[in-house]
Amino acid sequence: MRDLRISVTDRCNFRCTYCMPAEVFGERYEFLHHNELLRFEELTRLASIFSGLGVSKLRITGGEPLMRKQLEKLIVLLRQVPGVEDIAMTTNAYFLPGKAAALRAAGLDRITVSLDSLDPAVFHAMNGTKGTVEDVLKGIAAAQAAGFGPIKINTVVKRGVNDHTLVEMARYCREHGHILRFIEFMDVGTRNGWSMEHVVPAQEIMARIDAAFPLEPLPNNYYGETALRYRYQDGAGEIGIIASVTQPFCGSCTRMRISAQGMIYTCLFAAQGVSLRDPLRAGASDGELEQLITRTWGLRVDRYSEERTEEATAARDRIEMYYIGG
Repeated sequence: MRDLRISVTDRCNFRCTYCMPAEVFGERYEFLHHNELLRFEELTRLASIFSGLGVSKLRITGGEPLMRKQLEKLIVLLRQVPGVEDIAMTTNAYFLPGKAAALRAAGLDRITVSLDSLDPAVFHAMNGTKGTVEDVLKGIAAAQAAGFGPIKINTVVKRGVNDHTLVEMARYCREHGHILRFIEFMDVGTRNGWSMEHVVPAQEIMARIDAAFPLEPLPNNYYGETALRYRYQDGAGEIGIIASVTQPFCGSCTRMRISAQGMIYTCLFAAQGVSLRDPLRAGASDGELEQLITRTWGLRVDRYSEERTEEATAARDRIEMYYIGG
């Protein structure tokens, strides 16, 4: 266990089809009430316990994490946790123009931005109509101006929807110094209409980019890294491909996830979690919480991506991605 993904809210202002499709998450959808969410002080206490168990990297997720008010205050608190070496955040970038400088000053190290296409029509087909490409690009520019960089760009690839724009995405990231990460379309949760026919395999993605901008493989940066890395032969940066569907990496997983409601999960595709919020608020000691975390981690048998077939896994209950982040 080296990485902790911390969801700070289940709310999002976008309606991406692979995460929070608008037909399910409409205007009347009831999200968690504020008192159900872990408070910043509670998250910091738990992060301290996780750090004592070997976690050195934190990633702030959602929902859209910047919908959590005064998020920079949490970053300040987490920055003070001994043993934490890296704090990153994944965002749709919509709120970054008003938040990037404060986040940087608070101690956030890195930002990853979700951007599935530069084509407005394709963007809306993937991400809904509550935001625009221009909104995301303004957020990226604000993050760069605040001193973040290089910025990672996550692009979920869905066949027949945005796969014809992959080379355009690669060209944009090459020209602007961003690190692009293509992500195979995954069956996270049960509401995104996933089918294997919508998946563009990593090898196909790599071949398409290689045909336009010749690539060569790169080694992993660290044990448990999820992306298959390639660099451009002309030296203009790198791309990565997260191939959870066609080349699963369950055996080297180092990630624990905690939901905004204080449930811990040992897999993005988990069906059930274990509550830390309830014992924490009932007065559990740090030692008792540590034992609960250690037991949960030690008993994990998750390898959903290695077992995945439409027939065998389609009927399984799975936690929705917006609830625990990516």
